[in-house]
Amino acid sequence: MNQQALSAFIWSVADLLRGDYKQADYGKVILPFTVLRRLDCVLEPTKQAVLDEFKAKAAAGINAEPFLLRKSGQTFYNTSRLDMGVLIGDQDNIASNLHFYIQGFSADVRDIFERFEFAAQVDRLAKAKLLYQVTEKFARIDLHPDKVSNYQMGLAFEELIRKFSELSNETAGEHFTPREVIRLMVNLLFVEDDAVLSKPGVVRTIYDPTAGTGGMLSISDEYLADHNDQARLVMHGQELNPESYAICKADMLIKGQDVSNIVFGNTLSDDGHPEKKFDYMLSNPPFGVEWKKVEKEIRAEHEQRGFNGRFGPGLPRVSDGSLLFLLHLVSKMRPSVDGGSRFGIVLNGSPLFTGGAGSGESEIRRYVLENDLVEAIIALPTDMFYNTGISTYVWVLSNRKPDHRKGKVQLIDASAFWRKMRKSLGSKRKEMGEADIASVTKLFGGFTEAQIATVHDPDGKEVRREIVADGEKPPVAPEGGKVKLAPLSRIFANEAFGYRTITVERPQRDSKGKILLGIKGKAKGKPQADSSLRDTENVPLGEEVDAYFVREVLPHARDAWIDHEKTKVGYEIPFNRQFYVFEPPRPLVEIDADLKKVTRRILKMIGELSA
Repeated sequence: MNQQALSAFIWSVADLLRGDYKQADYGKVILPFTVLRRLDCVLEPTKQAVLDEFKAKAAAGINAEPFLLRKSGQTFYNTSRLDMGVLIGDQDNIASNLHFYIQGFSADVRDIFERFEFAAQVDRLAKAKLLYQVTEKFARIDLHPDKVSNYQMGLAFEELIRKFSELSNETAGEHFTPREVIRLMVNLLFVEDDAVLSKPGVVRTIYDPTAGTGGMLSISDEYLADHNDQARLVMHGQELNPESYAICKADMLIKGQDVSNIVFGNTLSDDGHPEKKFDYMLSNPPFGVEWKKVEKEIRAEHEQRGFNGRFGPGLPRVSDGSLLFLLHLVSKMRPSVDGGSRFGIVLNGSPLFTGGAGSGESEIRRYVLENDLVEAIIALPTDMFYNTGISTYVWVLSNRKPDHRKGKVQLIDASAFWRKMRKSLGSKRKEMGEADIASVTKLFGGFTEAQIATVHDPDGKEVRREIVADGEKPPVAPEGGKVKLAPLSRIFANEAFGYRTITVERPQRDSKGKILLGIKGKAKGKPQADSSLRDTENVPLGEEVDAYFVREVLPHARDAWIDHEKTKVGYEIPFNRQFYVFEPPRPLVEIDADLKKVTRRILKMIGELSA
């Protein structure tokens, strides 16, 4: 079954609900029924074998669970004689039978339907006399993985959540990430480890603290399976939204994962995987969402546990908690002596530069840069996400950098690597194609500086683009055309993003202009500072403070001095500044000539009108 047919079927169910349900509530029915039918189809081939085993073990008084799991061939089972095909054969008892069928599942599956609040929806559908029709419609479609792949199923769930979120004015982007962004992140995560991951029987762990519907975990698993079908990725995650959690857990069940590794709850206030460390991690935390609801718990951990907890380096402002997720992932890194970790996280532009020296944001940046954890930051195109058109960045962090990356950070401006979508989805108007993803992955993997060469014809129209690696020659411009070069990949030392904020003081003076001196304590005999004249300067870490002061301050204020006790170290990553290319304005002669042409044309048109 193709994706379009699957989506069309699922949406046809909405026609049954129209009138009895608000549009925003369609998902409360369609999502759990889709999951139920998926699980029903997966268990169908082993249904009878499980029932026979259950009967035999019950008669012998033996705990049947391990035997039933083996018979089902899955990490879940159902001991009811019912399935969806049988359910629609008894229209009069459909509600009670459906409740009985759900109770026949193993505990992890029952938890999924509790998160969906499925029992309440069954009763509501029965009251509206719609339950049989909806059940019958789903019973007629085959959602077995042989017919509908996990990838297709994931896309279908994401489309449903996006549409239902739009109808209810919720934020769809909080629940899942566009698939091409995940593919890029997965490539960046694994590209340097291809040799290790290709070994037979290799086992690695991966974690997503904002798991959504499990897209990041699933695509990571698909990547590894494509490259080494003997490798195994053990998945872990946590999710706050009940419906997304239920879908993620169902997906992990079908994949044969241990679903106890998928935890429900708020990652920041209630870590579902305390003390655990992971080989790889991925996350797309919500952009610009405040953490006021869990402020008490987070501040308590910061103040009481310090660097023994997750938030030792500092706390960002309450209005944006995205850097808290970055710190959470840092705390989950496996020690470098045990093999280390690498993770990718999607952040908006704010964490790059918000907050001056000494602020929580700056201290977090300082911690990850001074500890040499940042491998690369990649700027994505705008309009890539379903709920926002703002600039976004993928940060790649690792505590096992290869030697050639140590002490350095790579910045890649991939904002031009996109193609326009045929149809916009919410705020998403652009997507990265396979070639775009491959180009960015190559730039990261190659760890080299590069430029993007844009070739224009004589009319100024863009003809093509080429990536020019360091040391390569740019393309030759066509006759009458030109080639524009712009930085694409740049490499910096960690300390290039650090600075010292110095406080520059100037003396108080009396009405006659005489400098006022202190009369007691440490200030005795020294000029008193005038707070109204106080100023600050940011001095790059690589520069001597005194030399900077003599060159930049004293020529303009001969009586100034530095209050060294107030000096603070800060870090910021002015990403856009590193890729800015100054284009000089056209010569005035050309501008004058164009203005004269336009003026003559306007005068001619006026003359024709008055004739």
